[in-house]
Amino acid sequence: MARVLCVGVATLDIVNLVDNYPAEDSEVRALSQQLRAGGNATNTALVLARLGAESHWVGNLSDQSQAQVVRDAFAHFGVDASRARVCAGSCLPTSYITLSKANGSRSIVHYRDMPEYAAEDFLQLDIRSFDWVHFEGRALEQLVPMMRRARGMCGVPISLEVEKPRPGIEDLFEEADLLFFSRDYAQKRGFASAQALLTQLPRGSLATCTWGDQGAWALDFEGKLLHAPAQQPGKVMDTLGAGDVFNAAMLHAVSTGMQLEEALQTAVCLAGEHCGREGLGMPDE
Repeated sequence: MARVLCVGVATLDIVNLVDNYPAEDSEVRALSQQLRAGGNATNTALVLARLGAESHWVGNLSDQSQAQVVRDAFAHFGVDASRARVCAGSCLPTSYITLSKANGSRSIVHYRDMPEYAAEDFLQLDIRSFDWVHFEGRALEQLVPMMRRARGMCGVPISLEVEKPRPGIEDLFEEADLLFFSRDYAQKRGFASAQALLTQLPRGSLATCTWGDQGAWALDFEGKLLHAPAQQPGKVMDTLGAGDVFNAAMLHAVSTGMQLEEALQTAVCLAGEHCGREGLGMPDE
């Protein structure tokens, strides 16, 4: 069983399900509302636990009541968040999500006033006790020393999620053993396809890039491109967190020794099945 540490943000997701995405300056009634634990690293940690990994999460948590939703999710899914830093008096970052029943699309308005997780807190952890460390690609001034401590000083394999273009993040690509790219990052950097992005990476890189209903691509150490077509559910219900499901499945597969092609197929399959359900439940639930 791999012992994986996920480092990043925890949010409160307020999810309003509507028939169709509303027009501007309109008023619609929500069909339902859910409060969920959210945040990329949080979702990844939750899914890793469901896949059988020994899953751990570190980041900042609020001491306010709304953080209980996140704490309950960690407890329910079996994620160890005992190393989290509690920020007294800060509100948990909140995502207000409109989820369309018609096609499963989601639109997010995010608010936060909580500080980013600090490198000085991470550097106090016993990193060598983990088999893998996964990072969100954010707050680079904090991220750089964390990545270099985990991989450079402690020799623990690490992965980096590159969801959004941030100044200087490309300088960290060579620091990671596995890179997760999003379509949003690729397109905002001027790449028309996942293949175009991955093939410009240096030889020896291990990376993936998801591309919605086209599936996902991976680049192996020899520079070979692999593709797994999308796994389409009968009806798309909820695309929220699909990328996090993909990342968690890839992490679990790679950290337990699965070959890259099989890992890619498995991750795409699980992400597709996720889109046919609400929330982060697994196929057997």
